Amino acid sequence: MDALTYAGEYGNLPSGVNDPDESQIQFWYGNVCNQGLVVSLAREADIVVHFAAETHVTRSIFDNLVFFETDVIGTHAVINAAIDSGKIERFIHISTSEVYGTAISETMTEEHPLNPSSPYASAKCGADRLVYSYWETYKTPAVIVRPFNNYGPRQHLEKVIPRFIASALMDEQMTVHGGGTSSRDFIHVEDTCLALDLVMHAPVDKVAGEVFNVASGQHRSVLSLAEDIARKMEADPEKIVFVGERPGQVERHTGDSNKISEVLGWKQTINWEDGLDKTIEWFKKNRTHWEKQLWMRHIPIRTASGKIELH
Repeated sequence: MDALTYAGEYGNLPSGVNDPDESQIQFWYGNVCNQGLVVSLAREADIVVHFAAETHVTRSIFDNLVFFETDVIGTHAVINAAIDSGKIERFIHISTSEVYGTAISETMTEEHPLNPSSPYASAKCGADRLVYSYWETYKTPAVIVRPFNNYGPRQHLEKVIPRFIASALMDEQMTVHGGGTSSRDFIHVEDTCLALDLVMHAPVDKVAGEVFNVASGQHRSVLSLAEDIARKMEADPEKIVFVGERPGQVERHTGDSNKISEVLGWKQTINWEDGLDKTIEWFKKNRTHWEKQLWMRHIPIRTASGKIELH
């Protein structure tokens, strides 16, 4: 089920969706806050995998109400529907590394304090803790997964790696926040999907009530992302320019995935260089897919100094 907001793309689904002769996928259009619809669908399910969220940090600074509606109230609707069904084997909640805020240790385990720094992060943190409270209160078989920064094909141009790739393809400037020193742990989307598959199929007593990071264990600065993309795409490095720092910026994320590796046997399969090559190649071959998103690459926000900038 998906609300197909500006970031939704029905064309990402395989052909033949909703055709019982061609596909195992049944798609429902709807808002996650629609309790009646969510309840009816949960009653047909054995496992709920709850991705639904507004996810863009900068957009949450520009306009944050919808983040709390979707991320918190929507999660409340879905997990209550799971309880109502009485037959959900497990409830997998997709949280985010953003709930941690800036790293206070070399790597961030699942026990790292939760110090969200943006409206997006605080909304996801509320949802994360809401799901955990249902495990503690009702013993809902909930699992919380905290992926670090995902990248890969089909990602919306509002995210930093697709935005830099699109800029290089169009010979435009790559805009970097602040000095570009802010760092993140990037994990390819296929490795995140492998982790979720393991969580879905593990014995439920191994995962219920648990939190799992999904990360590479390495961090990369935003400036180094722009430099790597410029190098691989033979773009002019002088095209990398700087704008003001984004409010609520997280300085560093470096994930520790030892828990999911030890409990479920997950390991990263796509390294940074190969993953970035695959991502660049997809965007080169699929311009018609992402060109319609160009107008949404930048968002006007008020910086700490009071200046309005496009981020």
